[in-house]
Amino acid sequence: MKVNWEGVYPAVTTKFTADDHLDHEMFAKNIEAQLSAGVDGIILGGTLGEASSLMEDEKDELVKYTAELAKGKVPVVMNIAEQTTKGAIKAAEKAKANGANGLMMLPPMRYKADDHETVTYFKAVAQSTDLPIMIYNNPVDYKIEVTLDMFESLMECENIQAVKESTRDISNVTRMRNRFGDRFKILSGVDTLALESMLMGADGWVAGLVCAFPAETVAIYRLQKAGKIKEARDIYRWFLPLLELDINSKLVQNIKLAEVATGIGTENVRAPRLPLHGEERKKVLQIIDEGLKNRPVLPDYLNI
Repeated sequence: MKVNWEGVYPAVTTKFTADDHLDHEMFAKNIEAQLSAGVDGIILGGTLGEASSLMEDEKDELVKYTAELAKGKVPVVMNIAEQTTKGAIKAAEKAKANGANGLMMLPPMRYKADDHETVTYFKAVAQSTDLPIMIYNNPVDYKIEVTLDMFESLMECENIQAVKESTRDISNVTRMRNRFGDRFKILSGVDTLALESMLMGADGWVAGLVCAFPAETVAIYRLQKAGKIKEARDIYRWFLPLLELDINSKLVQNIKLAEVATGIGTENVRAPRLPLHGEERKKVLQIIDEGLKNRPVLPDYLNI
């Protein structure tokens, strides 16, 4: 299935049972909510997916199961976050064999590669697969920035097609457009900058709070795409306190708590992560409760 790299791509959470196994039932319930809301793809194994704590067989199982659930309606994208080039190439091979339609790629993990090493890493993986690739550019959290000059070098790899733009510098959307035109699709990777990024020319949104609020997220994207900026902005302004739960070190726990509130998830996380407790939990619940209390009535955004 072709990956267009446009629209809303949820970076979905991985659902666990209380005894720390994959929770297929709740995962399927959440994916169905995403599909019903009109998302344009599903991304597995990102930060929200707790990829660093998943076993290899669990990653394989997740891709296979998600491909079954998606039934060709939307593409399934697997994140590649590996320590070695060899490991990344193997992960890409397995993702394809298990049914993934595309890859999202972080720079090498742990070792802080320089620009040349990072570009060589991306090229090696791209040349090993025919799957389309989105580069995840998040220097704030992962300490390596993929610069414009590095993207210039990556242009020779036709299957490197998109960037998840998470530099927190909104002008980077314009810099990418000025330098590369439409060569790379741009998807905002920061919930609190998503509408601003799309208004500046980003093609879509790799979203976090969509895990709990899929309809509202897709509505914002579809409305701004249709030129209904005020309608999109009104929903976004309501959404912002919730979106801020994504730019926090406890984003996984925050968003899973929001999923509980909307009936499409559980709080179960994999240790060493633990569910929120005490005052921290109380504050997050207050934000979620306030959002639910004032949840907007959405227009018929799927038919505009």
